[in-house]
Amino acid sequence: MPDSHLREEATDSELLFEGKFLVARRDTVRLPDGHSATREYVVHPGAVVVVPLLDDGRVVLERQFRYPIGHVMTEFPAGKLDAGEDPFLCGQRELLEETGYRAREWAHAGAMHLAVAYSTEIIHVYFARGLELGARQLDHGEFLDVIAATPEELLGWCRDGTVTDAKTLTCTLWLQNVQSGAWSLDWQPLDGAGGA
Repeated sequence: MPDSHLREEATDSELLFEGKFLVARRDTVRLPDGHSATREYVVHPGAVVVVPLLDDGRVVLERQFRYPIGHVMTEFPAGKLDAGEDPFLCGQRELLEETGYRAREWAHAGAMHLAVAYSTEIIHVYFARGLELGARQLDHGEFLDVIAATPEELLGWCRDGTVTDAKTLTCTLWLQNVQSGAWSLDWQPLDGAGGA
């Protein structure tokens, strides 16, 4: 088995907390040397982040208060997956609900694990272009501002600490490499059935 000298195997698992959104567990694991240890972690349903590209070269961002850290954060539009939801459909839904934009073309860039030491969360990264603005459909209790910035402004905010959100920092790296031509995307038109 590849990497067997690094693998840990669960021997016991305990539910610590089960909320509406997150679950916390404590597992006992057998280490590669045969000893035991405990691992506490959060089970997360997964999420999607969208990098929306306006025709004039700017990107669409949001400013939203994030209660756990007590700050208004500048971020790319994102949201958690509903149970069994396809990440691509989630991306379309979140973009429309939060910003009011629909996109004519989409590209799946990849995925990232946000906090590998203590969470199962995976975030699927999509790019969207050919944006058309309509009405936002914010969830009850959701308050955010939608803004647009040039890639240069966004890079400056990443550099000066205005942007500290990990998914937005990672997506800015993607954006830089896509714009420079170093990384390519497989753009797909949105068909009438809602798929790309």
